[in-house]
Order: sequence, then C-alpha cells, then structure tokens
Amino acid sequence: MRRRGGYFDLPSLQSQIKTLGEKMSRPDFWSHPDEAKKVSQRYEQLKNELETFERLKKQVADLLEIARLDAADQSVNLSEEIAKQLQAVTEEVNRWEFFLLLSDKYDHYNAIVSIHAGTGGVDAMDWAQRLLRMYLRFCERQGWSTQILDESRGGEAGIKSVTLVARGPFAYGYLKSELGVHRLVRISPFDAEKMRHTSFALVEVLPEIDEDITVAIKPEDLRWDTFMSGGHGGQSVNTTYSAVRVTHLPTGLVVSCQNERSQAQNKATALKILKGRLYQLLEQQKLKEKEILRGEYHEAAWGNQIRSYVLHPYHLVKDHRTEYESADPQAVLDGELLPFMEAVLRSKYRKQ
Repeated sequence: MRRRGGYFDLPSLQSQIKTLGEKMSRPDFWSHPDEAKKVSQRYEQLKNELETFERLKKQVADLLEIARLDAADQSVNLSEEIAKQLQAVTEEVNRWEFFLLLSDKYDHYNAIVSIHAGTGGVDAMDWAQRLLRMYLRFCERQGWSTQILDESRGGEAGIKSVTLVARGPFAYGYLKSELGVHRLVRISPFDAEKMRHTSFALVEVLPEIDEDITVAIKPEDLRWDTFMSGGHGGQSVNTTYSAVRVTHLPTGLVVSCQNERSQAQNKATALKILKGRLYQLLEQQKLKEKEILRGEYHEAAWGNQIRSYVLHPYHLVKDHRTEYESADPQAVLDGELLPFMEAVLRSKYRKQ
C-alpha cells in the first residue's frame, strides 16, 4: 500500500505516476473511454499529491533558510516573518497529514451512500431527508458531483430511503466515517403539541465497485424484478417499467434503482451497488472473525448511534466514537462535516 497509517511513500507514488503515464501514452488508450477516464483521473490525483509534497518540501526549506539568516544576522529581525510562514506551513502540513490518513485500499473510490429512515415515524423520514441535504451540501463544498440513484418518499413528508453516488477524489475515504445510526433530538414540526421527539436514521456507505474489483456473483443467485419508476427523469421514466429490483438469494440483499433513463442502465447501476454491499459484507465477516478470536466482538444494535444532533433543549452535535463536538448544529447540517471525519480517522489510526 502506497500510504499506510499516514506515512508517505514517495518512491511508490512516483512509480504509480510513471506506470499510469505509460498507459496514457499508448496509441489505443482512448479506445475504451470509460476505463481511460478512470486512469486519467487517478493519474491527476497522484500527480496532485506529488505536487503538494514538493510544495511543502520547498516551503519548509525556505523557512529553514529564513531562520538561518535570522540567526546569522542579528541586525535583521525576521522573527515576525518566520512566525507567519510557520503558521502557514503548519496548517498545510496538518491538512496533508489528514489526507495521508485516507490510505485504505478503496479510499480513493467514489462513494455510494444510502440513508434509511428508522424509528420515529414521519419525524424519522423528515430526518432522513435532512441528512440527504447535509451530504449533498458536503459534496458540493468538496466540489464533487452527486446523483440520486433511488428514492422512496414518505407519505406525509421526508423520505423512507434514498441512495446516491458521490463522485470525487477520495469520496469513499471521507464519507465512510458516516456509516452508522444518526440520532436527532428536536421539537417536532409535525407535533401540534410541540413535544420533543427523538428520531433515528441509518447511513450506509459503500465504495463504487469498479470492474477491476472481483466480487463473485452467479447469475442464478439473482432474482430481477421490474416496476414502473416513480422517480425523477424524462417523460419515459414514469411511463415504462424501467425501474429494477435485484435480490441476491444467498444473502437476501436487495437493491433497487429507478432514476436512470433505461432499464439497462438501472440494471447496471443496481448490480454495481450490489457488488459494493457484498464486498462490505465480506469485509464485515472477516472483521467479526478477528474480533471473536480476540474476545472483543460486540454486535452493533440499531440504538447504538454514532452521532447525536440535539436541537432542543440545547444545541450540540456530538460524535460518540471520538467525543468530538460542535455547538453549531446548523453549520453541521449545512455540510460542515470535515472536522468530524478527521476526528474519526485520527482516532482510528491511534488505535492501530
């Protein structure tokens, strides 16, 4: 692994850039546009990493030179300039260190995010919709593109469930920290007596599985159902049986997709999501086996929320895994999630 546990492997980075560059220089490179696009995007990501490293290296060298001049010539007071540059370099290094924590195998992949309303009735469905807005705002801040793949709306308000894909550099690496149960405490806008309600929603995060990842799926293990789409789209979306639902019979996993324009596109997207869920299931099984051997495994229950958002009687968002807090829930719900993600990643690697 090129970056493991936050350590930077420069030779490996340079080797990967060289290999990808050689691929891109082949005459037939663009004969497969989808694969070529992925390779070129990965090449740009790695090249940006290298440029960031070189820039930081130069900044540190310049800072050391200024400090040397300051020490050699007492008539020139450069301490103020050193302090300014030191602060700038420190901030840059902190951002770089956080970036290096995104070192797991699929961190640089796009992310598939599913949100499911839990306990709490219409309040939970409204809460699921607010979470959707929060993640869309976060992705917008990151400069990523998003696409709603499937959506089931609530009868009175909100959504029962929704699946979206976030496409951008290290989308899965950032968003995977959101996996789990999210709890909301507030005065319900749907309660005439203005009582305080607690709602729950479950967030699932998967890497968008590419063709280069092998997840064995037998055609005979799949049951496909088609139905009329109720999602957004062109004229034909709501008048043809373009929506699909696939059931993986051995595991019981079910995936539906309705927001693509054709049945073939919905099938391809649903299969991609299913591969991601099967991959995650296999990884969870491996982790459980390791934890059981160590005697430390405790099954996660629905009520074991990872984060609480309290809007009444006080304002606080608290991550229960890291104890990181924010007294500005509105900013968090507007997509200010990076501090929470950073705290989770740093906590993870401190435990390793």
